[in-house]
Order: sequence, then C-alpha cells, then structure tokens
Amino acid sequence: MADQTQTPPSPAYRKRDGDLVPRILIRAMLALALSALAITSFAVLTGREPAAQPQSSAVVRDRWLILEGHDAQAVTVRTPDGEVLIDLPHGGFVTVVQSGLATERRKHDVDPLRPVRLVEYANGRLAIEDPDTGWSIELYAFGGDNKASFERLLDQE
Repeated sequence: MADQTQTPPSPAYRKRDGDLVPRILIRAMLALALSALAITSFAVLTGREPAAQPQSSAVVRDRWLILEGHDAQAVTVRTPDGEVLIDLPHGGFVTVVQSGLATERRKHDVDPLRPVRLVEYANGRLAIEDPDTGWSIELYAFGGDNKASFERLLDQE
C-alpha cells in the first residue's frame, strides 16, 4: 500500500505591486508636520501671545483637597486634615482627574497625597490647581455634570 499522506500545498502569496502606503499620502503627512513646525516656530520667534487662555477673574471660593486613588476606578477625597469628604468606589470623572494628577506628579517626583486647590472664579470657571507641579485642569470644560461633581465638594463643610 502506498503512503497516502501528502504535504499540504504551501499558500500562494500574491505579489504586492506598489507601496503599502501611497507616496502621495506620505508626502502629505510630511508636509503637515513641517507646516505645524513652521507655524509654531513663527509664533515663538515673533513672541506671539498664547491664544484661547482662560480669562482671569477673582476667586469666589476655594478649597484644598487630597485626591487619593485606590485603583482604576476608586478614589477618596479628603481634606488636608484627613477628614473624608467622599469615598467613591466608582469615582467617574473624579477618578479621571485624580489619575491625570497622579500621572503629572509621577513625572515631577511629587508625593501623590499632597493637597491640590479647587478654585471657583467669579466668571464661572472651576479649576483644580496643583502648586507643586504647575498642573491645572479647567473642570467647567468637561460639561455640567462633571463640573457639578466638584462643585459639591466645594459646598461640603
């Protein structure tokens, strides 16, 4: 009896004619990068003032807080005295802010449990400012519900 086992045929690969990414697209991406570099260089060299900066305003009220992250979703908000204002097992936007703050503090080698300043301005702005790193976030820019989660922290006494 003859050996009936045969090796399967090897897959036929089709030859690719041309590039995977068209040259015109590569050139367009290079032109975009060089244009951005040229515009940025022009702005720096001519001393152009930054645009789209928040308007300065008087501070209406502020509060120092410690945002203590526990894992990807949980966060505890404390006063600098250690009083727990709120313990959130699923912190939502508060966790997102705490995570961004923790990342910035790791970059600057700053203790993650140092207090940050929650500030409400007369023009309606609400921001968290970290004096240790210079990091800040404008909370009003993320929608009313997200802003309200931090306004409640200002209202607690």
